[in-house]
Amino acid sequence: MNFYIVIPAHNEADAIGLTLYALVNQTLKPKQIVVVNDNSTDTTEAVVDGYAQKHEFISLVNIKSSDEHLPGTKIINAFYKGFATLDEDYDIICKFDADLIFPENYLEELAKHFNTNPKQGMASGFCYIEKNGDWVLENLTRKDHIRGALKAYRKACFLQIGKLKPSMGWDTVDELLAKYYGWDILTDTNLQVKHLKPTGVNYNEASKYLQGEAMYKMRYGFIITCISALKLAYKKRSFTLFKNYIAGYFKAKKEKVNFLVSEDEGKFIRSLRWKGMLGKLKV
Repeated sequence: MNFYIVIPAHNEADAIGLTLYALVNQTLKPKQIVVVNDNSTDTTEAVVDGYAQKHEFISLVNIKSSDEHLPGTKIINAFYKGFATLDEDYDIICKFDADLIFPENYLEELAKHFNTNPKQGMASGFCYIEKNGDWVLENLTRKDHIRGALKAYRKACFLQIGKLKPSMGWDTVDELLAKYYGWDILTDTNLQVKHLKPTGVNYNEASKYLQGEAMYKMRYGFIITCISALKLAYKKRSFTLFKNYIAGYFKAKKEKVNFLVSEDEGKFIRSLRWKGMLGKLKV
């Protein structure tokens, strides 16, 4: 099973070497790894180039985009710069962050899941972060959601969902569309991945409304947006975030921002969200 991996990276000199070391030492070697060095001002390029000199399946692409760390658009645009350099002989396409340490059997175990179930559209492990000297489950990790940091897609699923959306919320809408088209999604709790930089630590002021905008673009509707915004704000212990999310939703609605999904897909997404929320209330 051919794994192709694209890793967007911006100023990751202190982590990207650990990520590449973990990937080149997998029990199932990836066929291609391309690192997209996006406007780094540290030694990211040199670290990646060192690995590329030793491993012919690793390549480096240097690009220059905005210095802003806006979630969604920037990272997916960088992903596509790397994806464009690859051929079409992949079975699984992965979008990985540049600050992950994978167990040595990570790709081998993912391959087993994809080979066992022909409807397995996406699969991943779980993200752990360091806290007080221990590695603990990152609080945004759930069994029913694959983190944006470590996405792996079967080729047919990746193409059917229209690949990745360059927008905040890309790592939610991909799963919702996969379910819409009948694909299965799996998170393997036995695959523990060390996430060196917790999600969101580099987000800037301009990104604070984008989560609400993403909920609008996924056609959540106001009620589901409120519930989802409350859950996210509670996890991050910030009521201000809730207000920002709602403000972002109404801002997108007022400006008539383009949706990420069709009306039929939106209807399916709202139904799926309601089933999930009502199901949790019954437990």
